[in-house]
Amino acid sequence: MIENLVSIIMPSYNTEKYIFESIESVIAQTYKNWELLIIDDCSEDLTIQIIQKYLKVYPNIFLIQLEKNSGAAVSRNKGIEKANGEYIAFLDSDDLWEENKLEIQINFMKENNCAFSFTEYMEIDEMGNDLGILIKVPVKAITYRSYLLTNPIGCLTAVYSVKKLGKVYMPLIRKRQDAALWLRILNTGKKAYPIKENLAKYRIRKSSISSNKINLIKYQWALYRKIEKLSLIESIFYLSSTIIVKLFKLKEKRMK
Repeated sequence: MIENLVSIIMPSYNTEKYIFESIESVIAQTYKNWELLIIDDCSEDLTIQIIQKYLKVYPNIFLIQLEKNSGAAVSRNKGIEKANGEYIAFLDSDDLWEENKLEIQINFMKENNCAFSFTEYMEIDEMGNDLGILIKVPVKAITYRSYLLTNPIGCLTAVYSVKKLGKVYMPLIRKRQDAALWLRILNTGKKAYPIKENLAKYRIRKSSISSNKINLIKYQWALYRKIEKLSLIESIFYLSSTIIVKLFKLKEKRMK
């Protein structure tokens, strides 16, 4: 583990339209002590060629190519396995960071001696247009139970400390593997600390799994029942709470 180094885990699969912007948002960071691990899941478009152009210029950008298409959980876990940093951060190959994201977040974690943090973020459309929707963070730090109620952590904003937690991996499930990872961390008694600043942009794509709300509910249910082993009553309660919060509390129109 290299002290103060941030290892950024970026899974990629057929994102030739967007990965350039995602990589550039990492390069633009005011916090310069980072490595970018791009794990490609057998892309069939020009994603690899785009990545290779960066490999020739930036010695802290690395490409890991999976031998067979395996999904986001396997990709992210491979990145975590190869990471050298004191901190693990996540950014998908179609999402973006504000240039001061890492600087603000790492300074916050050091000043508050916390192992796990997350920030607010905005939603953008496929073309990068601002949808005017801010995903807010709660006021208080998140515990295991409060996370089950609200699911407030965006994967593109999360950072955890390897020094304090060790390397924590995602379960090999189709979707919501990031939520399962947060629950693994929180179930140790640690808390996730919110940073009330908008530091990232999450791209809503029509073709993505996360754009299908019905499927998301199914995956959330599977997370509660199969991964967290919650009872039927608990699962109904937490799923209902999550839906209500997502609809009415964590999203708001940004004031123009």
